[in-house]
Amino acid sequence: MAQSSTLSPEDVEAVARAALEAPLSAASSGPKLYAALDLGTNNCRLLIARPSGDGFRVVDAFSRIVRLGEGLSQTGRLSEAAILRTMDALRVCRDKMRQRSVFRARLIATEACRSAENGAEFLARVHEKLGLRLEVVDRRTEAFLAAAGCGELADERAESTVLFDIGGGSSEIGWMRRCRGAGAQRRVEAWESLRLGVVSLAETFGGDEVSPEIFAAMMKSVDAALAPFVARVSGRRRCERFHLLGASGTVTTIAGVHLNLPRYDRRVVDGLWLTREEVDAAVARLRAMTYAERAANGCIGVERADLVLAGCAILEAIRARFPAERIRIADRGLREGILSQLMRADRAGAPRGNS
Repeated sequence: MAQSSTLSPEDVEAVARAALEAPLSAASSGPKLYAALDLGTNNCRLLIARPSGDGFRVVDAFSRIVRLGEGLSQTGRLSEAAILRTMDALRVCRDKMRQRSVFRARLIATEACRSAENGAEFLARVHEKLGLRLEVVDRRTEAFLAAAGCGELADERAESTVLFDIGGGSSEIGWMRRCRGAGAQRRVEAWESLRLGVVSLAETFGGDEVSPEIFAAMMKSVDAALAPFVARVSGRRRCERFHLLGASGTVTTIAGVHLNLPRYDRRVVDGLWLTREEVDAAVARLRAMTYAERAANGCIGVERADLVLAGCAILEAIRARFPAERIRIADRGLREGILSQLMRADRAGAPRGNS
């Protein structure tokens, strides 16, 4: 599926100026391939794509739950076990980029590496052992890359949209406004990076068995973190087509549960619209499941069974502050935003909305 950036040209160029790595392989024949790697608190994800007339086409992908930030909220450090798991995943990513003769890549790391005492030591180790230079991006860049990656899914007739990306160690939220006379083009007018995600919240409150009282405590913690952003956008117009746009494993899981998928299928989830009542029902189903039932579910699995309810608490806090009749589900985000910006900087392809 073709993807494209939807930030304003000024925002794209401002973020992209410091983003570009030197070409990895200038000698490859055929269309140049680009790669985007997102190393988060919970996941390690890679996309390799080639430019196409309307954005880009994915030619290879990799995703693995590594839990790099496991225990970080208690110790302040990345554990050796988590580092070894992550190094194994990064080795797979390196080999894929080499095999594909990737021309240009951007490899980013987010909250776990930002906040860990030994984050710089870990990055140096990755460079020494694997030859990969990971770039720790700040929270503003992370939020804007998420918007660049999935903002095009916003209803083009909605004057404003709240975009959120629930991560493992941080969660990004932004207020996007439609630019007049620019079709579906969107501008991020306000943003906030919450220093909590599914891993940190589950480690603080527990994730295996979540009682109504624990769930309410999670929501209260998220609501407090949301308060500065809520104040910043207070009074802004919400038209009748106002909606939420969510990008994360939490919302894609909710979509899978709603659709009763035997196993997760991105093709039917990415871009799906859910009504308020449908989200209510799916969250209620998840909260009613035991840990064993969540682990056995094909859209959750044992690796995320202890995290999904923390994600639901973050989602419910956002929905309480920004009531909307609809939410659109995005199985895309940072990596797609990176690819769009790299290709735009090279004038490769013709991303929609920013030409």
